[in-house]
Amino acid sequence: MEAFRWAFIGTGTLARGVIREQLPSGRHRIASVYTRRWEKCQEFAEETGAFAARSAEEAIDRADVDGVYIVTPHNSHYEYAKLALSLGKPVLCEKPVTTDARQAEELIALAKEKRVYFAEGMWTWFSPIANQVKAWLDAGEYGELEKVSVTYRVNVIHYAPRLADPQLAGGALLDSGIYPITYLYRLFGKPVSVVCRGKLKDGIDLGERVTLGFADGRSITADISMVDRRNWEWLRIIGSRARTDLCAFHYANEVTLRPKNGKAIHFSGDGSMLNEFDRVAEEIRAGRTDSLLVPQQCTLDVMRILDECRRQMGLIYPFEK
Repeated sequence: MEAFRWAFIGTGTLARGVIREQLPSGRHRIASVYTRRWEKCQEFAEETGAFAARSAEEAIDRADVDGVYIVTPHNSHYEYAKLALSLGKPVLCEKPVTTDARQAEELIALAKEKRVYFAEGMWTWFSPIANQVKAWLDAGEYGELEKVSVTYRVNVIHYAPRLADPQLAGGALLDSGIYPITYLYRLFGKPVSVVCRGKLKDGIDLGERVTLGFADGRSITADISMVDRRNWEWLRIIGSRARTDLCAFHYANEVTLRPKNGKAIHFSGDGSMLNEFDRVAEEIRAGRTDSLLVPQQCTLDVMRILDECRRQMGLIYPFEK
């Protein structure tokens, strides 16, 4: 099968991480690229053999583009995704797809109107590990749940300049917190209550504790930070029959189910970003307009949770005032 041809909108740190996995596979190539800084656009194009476009529309609206990958700062996702969908091009947009649920609703409605594929780049749920944990949970392998906890405390504030910039919707919640919140949503469904307590500084949130209440009476707290590694990144599910302690849950390559009686069950799978692009290309080629692994309804429900967290923290970005 010929390589799937992407238009890249954005050339930053994450985009470069993606191409390091994508291009050696031979299953993908970059057909075109656009970023607002022309010299960066040219540099990326030279490295990847792509066409350097002077505008986003020029990069997207090409016959040799099978799909559009949007990997810009959060605050511009809506603009570029709307453009690509309006042009009838399938879109994989980095998480979060927008900065608020209202914009996500608009994009999903547009995708349905145009009958074109639109999915959030929620790396974790395109890989098999999270889906295996869900399969064990749904099958009752853990028995009666006794405790579920999740931490995502990673010192990533210096990973890219956008993370500390309120003008670019920086902060912990949209960049880091979306991982554990999405994980809990996919495992336990839509929460009936949200309680968020966070720390704001210089116009962004440095971290928060988000407690989700579910219809069965269960409450689970996600402990999130972008400035320290205390307790690091763990998902723990402890039940009457078995448990799982999953380190680095958002990109793990293996997971273990440990029954109280019996042998441990180990499961391995590709947790890389390449897996996400392979699956999205497959879904687009199959004619799907919504992802099986990251459904649009999931994206929208999680965006509404994030909106409520921001409301409770009083987190308003400068471009929203």
